[in-house]
Order: sequence, then structure tokens, then C-alpha cells
Amino acid sequence: MNMSINLERFHETSLPENLLDRDAFLSGLLSRVTTTKSDGWLQELREAAANWVRHSVVPNTREEEWRFTDLSPLKQVDFKLGMFHVHNNVETFHGTSLQSMILPEVSERLVFVNGVYSPDLSNTENLPAGLIVGNLDVLPGEVVQEYLAQAEGAKEVFTALNTAALNDVAVVWVAKNVVVETPIHLLFISVAGESATISQPRVLVVAESNSQVSLIEEYVTGKMPVPQEEEVYFTNGVTEIWVQENAQVTHNRVVREGAAAFHIGKTAVTQARYSRYNCNAVTVGGKISRHNLEILQTGEQTETTLNGLTVIADNQLADTHSVLSLNHPHGVSKQLHKCIISDRAHGVFNGKILVPKLAQLTDASQLNRNLLLSSKSRIDTKPQLEITADNVKCAHGATVSQLEDDQIFYLQSRGIDENDARKLLVNAFATEIINFILVPSLRESLLKTVTSLTNK
Repeated sequence: MNMSINLERFHETSLPENLLDRDAFLSGLLSRVTTTKSDGWLQELREAAANWVRHSVVPNTREEEWRFTDLSPLKQVDFKLGMFHVHNNVETFHGTSLQSMILPEVSERLVFVNGVYSPDLSNTENLPAGLIVGNLDVLPGEVVQEYLAQAEGAKEVFTALNTAALNDVAVVWVAKNVVVETPIHLLFISVAGESATISQPRVLVVAESNSQVSLIEEYVTGKMPVPQEEEVYFTNGVTEIWVQENAQVTHNRVVREGAAAFHIGKTAVTQARYSRYNCNAVTVGGKISRHNLEILQTGEQTETTLNGLTVIADNQLADTHSVLSLNHPHGVSKQLHKCIISDRAHGVFNGKILVPKLAQLTDASQLNRNLLLSSKSRIDTKPQLEITADNVKCAHGATVSQLEDDQIFYLQSRGIDENDARKLLVNAFATEIINFILVPSLRESLLKTVTSLTNK
């Protein structure tokens, strides 16, 4: 693939000077950006993105794509730049051990603390031939700029904000014909300080033709004590994944943020012909969280599998927006997203599958299943198919339900008390998605987290 850095996406329309700094919140975040890498192409990319942000505003509920997600609580917080310097051999984050976050089945690991790469906590030794894992320093700039910030959706305001603050990147590069046997763990730890902080991690994954790789992208809190009752911080992450011809990427994305945290994440995937992309996304925790998952098919006969699970309680809000653009013939996609919502929590799911006329013989299915555990929990679901091709097999649907009395009664008739019966049914609902993650320790950890959240 021969490309050069493309800044035109930020200049497709005129940006009048009199509309600069339209949003005080965004302008404040831009004013706190500090960068240490000064490569010419990178600086040009940051400046173009910052210029776009200065002409933008934070989305509000009057916009269709954000109709059910009110970001006004986010705008009320004065975020400072999250800085945390990890010294040699420091493996404890104020009561939370790094060892508890490590997956024993995984050997390669990148750790970022508040968006800052920590080589001391990472493990990139003894990599197999053809695999590069590290930060922005591991690849020449002329190679990185062919892909970095080149995916579709670069003008979305939070994506552009991330690009404007881009200082380092978690890089996974798999060469042609290389099959990576064990998963690679990308661990992003947020450690709150005396004031609310913001971090903007970035991930770049390139799987060259005929390669295979499995990733675990995980966002967690370091639980650093702060004067406030709860930790307040903002994670604004962007992940770009390029799946080249006949390559396969399995992407496990896990979000376990603090109860008062804000999380907005973008996953932009570009699939070449014959490629395969599998995403298993699990979201628990966070005051407000949003995942924008965008898949662009650039060749025929791709396979895309999207599995998602959202578990929220209290007054949390979790929003999943996915767009799958199937632009070529013989594409196959399957999507199953589940939500477990209790207390006064609010779940949102909006999934779009676009099938234009050129995408004949497409086979696409989409299902959103929701389990409400209280009378005050809420779900807004909108599965969408936009089809202009006339020879396709497409289906979509959504279900909303509560625990069935007859199922609980059946388990009680087998000697299981009502409380345990409810736990079994909820866990069974979640396990269907969690079992797609083929890392035993992570599966076990996620099931415990789900159990603790749904049985308060």
C-alpha cells in the first residue's frame, strides 16, 4: 500500500477565521496539550487536527448521533493533563498491583500510564521475527505516517482532539505471512491525581498480508486516592487497525474505568479483500462511556464479526455506536451486542450496516439483546440496515426483556434459592459474549466483574 500523509481531510471545507475557538471546553483542552516529539510531519498533523477542533463543538443531544448521550457532565469538569512518571521497578499504583493486571497467558505487553509509555512496566523482549511491538520510536516516521490518522472518521471531534494531542502511539506491526501465536496486551492505566485529569492514548495496528495477530486492548483505573470521594478522569482513546489482504486480526477491547470516569473511544478498522476482523468488546464501569466502532471494507470477500457486552449499574451511561460499510461484493458480517442494565443506568446501542449497490451477495446480520434488571433502567436501541444492493442476505433485530419468572421458578424447583437463580441467569446471559475471549484469565476476571456489578 503506497500512501503519503493526507491532511486534506481537515481542509475539505473552508474554515473561517471568525469561527475559531467555538467551544470553550475544547479550547481549554487544546491549551493544555504538551508534546515532546517534534517531527515535522507529526507537528503538521497535530496542527491540522487542532485547527479542526478549534472550529468544532462538543456534540449535544440535538444531534442525531448523540441524541441519547448527554455530555454536559463532561463539560462541567476542568480537566488537567494527566502526568504520572513511573520509576524503575515501580509496580504498585497506590494499592493496586500491576501484577493483578497482568495476564499470565500473554508475554508481549505495552503499558501506558495516563497516556505515557512506560518501558519499565512493559515487556517487548524476545519478539518473534516479523513482529514489532512498542511505541512511536520503534518505526521510522516515513513508515508510520502512511497509516497514522489516515483512517476514515478523522474529522470526528474527539478523534481530531486525540490527534491534536498526539505525542506517542502504541504500535503493533505484523509483517507479511507472520502468524503471532500468543495475544499482545495493550494496557492503559489511568491514575487520577488531586484534580481531574485527561489522557489521550493512541493505538496503531498494521497486519500485513497473510498475517494473523490477536490483541487485548484494556483500559483500567489505577485507583489512586484523591481528596474527592470518587476518581474523576477522562480517557479519550483512538485505535486504528489496518487489516491487509488475507490477514486476520482478533481484537479484544475491555473497558473497566472508575465509577466517576469518562471514556470516549474510537476504533477505526480498514479491511482489505479476503481479510478477517473479529472484535470482542466488553464495557463495564465509567460514569459516561462511548465506543465508536467504524469498519470500512476496501475489497471483496471480507469477514467481520462484532461481539459486544455492556454491563452498567447505578446512574451510569454506556453508548455503543457502530458503522459497518460493506462496499464490495461477497462480504460477510455478524454482530451480536448485549446489554445488562440495572438500577437507574442507561444503555444506548446504534448499529448501522451500509450495503450500497456495488456490494452484491453480501451476507450481514445484526442483533442487539438487552436485559433490564430494574424497573428504572433504560435502553435506547436502534439497529439499522441501509441497503441499495438487490441481491443480498441481511437481517437485523433487537430485544428488550427482564428475567423471566418461569425461569427463576424452574431453578428454584431444583433447590436453588431465588437470589442464586437470578445470578445464574444473568451470568449465562453475559457468558455468551465473554466466552468469545480466548484468554482464560481474562474471561474469569470479566465474569467476576460482571457478577459483582449485577449483584450489589
